[in-house]
Amino acid sequence: MDFIFDKIHELKAGPAWQEQFNKLWPAYEKWFMSESLSARQTYLSGLRALKEHMPELVPTYETLCELAGGGDLAARFLSFYRPPPYLSGCSQAVWLGDEPMLVRNYDYSPALSDGIILDSAWNGKRVIATSDGMWGVVDGMNDAGLALSLTFGGRRVVGDGFGVPLILRYILEFCDTTKQAISVLRRVPCHMAYNITCVDRSGDFITVYLSPDREIVITDTRVATNHQESVEWHQHARATGTVERERFLLRRLTMHEEPADKFIAAFLKPPLYSTNFSKGFGTLYTSVYWPARGTAETHWPGAVWQHNFASPTTESRLIRYPDHCITSEVQAQSGR
Repeated sequence: MDFIFDKIHELKAGPAWQEQFNKLWPAYEKWFMSESLSARQTYLSGLRALKEHMPELVPTYETLCELAGGGDLAARFLSFYRPPPYLSGCSQAVWLGDEPMLVRNYDYSPALSDGIILDSAWNGKRVIATSDGMWGVVDGMNDAGLALSLTFGGRRVVGDGFGVPLILRYILEFCDTTKQAISVLRRVPCHMAYNITCVDRSGDFITVYLSPDREIVITDTRVATNHQESVEWHQHARATGTVERERFLLRRLTMHEEPADKFIAAFLKPPLYSTNFSKGFGTLYTSVYWPARGTAETHWPGAVWQHNFASPTTESRLIRYPDHCITSEVQAQSGR
């Protein structure tokens, strides 16, 4: 299938964000209601949770709710509080050569992806991030030089808390360092099991294991795939090859001193790169973040898309799945 990724440069949320919301909302509304309205939190419970755990984000939330039309259901959805469960694949690692670099593969279904790289400054900091749920983040970086990404943690437990993409958005909007990110991850509840890898421009890094029924686990590993300290959901582990991917990355980081381009290239080939789109775990893209440079890249086999804070652009890129992304073209489109 053909899929279009949109890069949007809009410092304050406005018409461009609203246009994307209107385009994506019908599919998100169907997903959000998949377990019935009674299974979802009320507008007030979501707002109260935001005020308790991420109060600095409330003005942005209110702005987005207004742009989304001010409806009750959209406001419930945008709070990201106790959403329906969702799964992904993903591999990520921190490379510490001449300067720190975060590389990640996002393994998911094209039909379920926002396909948006959003360049914004909603709360003073510039943020370049791949969006989920139209303002959540699956991977991204801010202009303070803090980069992070997520992988599913391989546990089926679901509890109270926020969808993790909003927690990542909060960190990028208000944190400068890995230590500050840890403080947020300690106190903001996450509704499912996820692994967060974070690195700042100094090279300080962590991987954190989040679960709604356990205390967080902070590790000094530079690698995360789709399990935590051990495999608990064996069927998912076999389907995604999480153990094999983790071992592959650990070997590359501990047994090889290879340049950055070779390390990035490894993400574009098996066992990290997946064409398992029929099961929803094909590699949609590879993100590369350079915190010290303030630059980012989106990779596909045979194509690289550059992003940086100094030269913002609004563009689109057409990618064809699953045939190893055999077509890729940039179309500059003003005002998308």
